[in-house]
Amino acid sequence: MRRRRGSFLRRHFANPRGPMKDKEGEPTRLALSAHAWGEPVPKTMADAKKLAAKGARLLKKYQASKDKKGRER
Repeated sequence: MRRRRGSFLRRHFANPRGPMKDKEGEPTRLALSAHAWGEPVPKTMADAKKLAAKGARLLKKYQASKDKKGRER
């Protein structure tokens, strides 16, 4: 699960393709997609960048655990 969540966060929030809020101030579908994955709804681009950084950390953790398993064999 760590790899899929990390990949999603990096892919969608490192370079977001749209705003986090619409004209009425409601969260966009892009922002709500984070909530569907159990993350807080980003309100600003800075929040989106934080989610992207979290995704990078998750992917790094996944890679480290994968490398560790390979060395144990």
